[in-house]
Amino acid sequence: MKTFLSLILPLLISSMAFGQDSQPRVGRGAAARYFQKRDPAQTYQGGAASDHYLALHFGRYMASQSYEWGKNGQEDDVGKNNFGVTYRVGEWQNSMDLNLRLDYSEFEVGGEKPTKLSFLPLITFPDASSRFPLYFGAGLGLGVFFKQASGKSSLSLDYQLVAGARFFDIFENTGFFIEAGLKNHLLILSSGQLNGTFLSGGLVFTF
Repeated sequence: MKTFLSLILPLLISSMAFGQDSQPRVGRGAAARYFQKRDPAQTYQGGAASDHYLALHFGRYMASQSYEWGKNGQEDDVGKNNFGVTYRVGEWQNSMDLNLRLDYSEFEVGGEKPTKLSFLPLITFPDASSRFPLYFGAGLGLGVFFKQASGKSSLSLDYQLVAGARFFDIFENTGFFIEAGLKNHLLILSSGQLNGTFLSGGLVFTF
C-alpha cells in the first residue's frame, strides 16, 4: 500500500499543478494580453491620408450640345479646351472629401468664342485617405463669362458629375490622375444651355 501511494501521490500533485497552470487567467492582466495600444510610429499615414492635395488638369470636351445659346439655336461640338485647378479643403473622415475646383473653359458658339471661369465646390468619394485609386464626385457652382455670346447672360449655373482614377506620390509628393464625366451649365439671366462630356488629366501634389 505504501509503495502504491508513493507512486500515485507525486502524479496527483503534478497533475493538480498542471491543471492550475492551464486554467484560463482572467482580470486586467489577461485583458492586457489581448488589448494593446497600437504604436503610432507604426501607423502608415501617406501623403494624401492626412494632408491636402492640389491637382492641375487639362482637358477637352469630347462631345457637347448647346441650346438657345448662340444665334444658330442648337449646335454641336461647341465645347473646346478646359484648364483647371482642384484643391482639397476638407474631409468627412472615412467617407468623402470637399474640394474647391476652378475651371477655365473655351467655347465656339455661332461664330463667337466665349470663355468662362467656373467656381465649384466639388464632393468626391471615397476620401483620399482611403488610398483607393478610383473616385466619383459631383459639383455645383457659379460660372462667370469673361467673353460671352451677344445678348447672353454673363453668369451661369454650372454642375459636374465626374469619375476618375488618381495615383498619389508616384515621384515623391507628385502623382497623376485622369478624369471623365459631364460638364453642363444653364445661363442664369437669359436663355441658353450647354450639355457636354469631357476627358481630362493632370498632376496631383500632396503637402
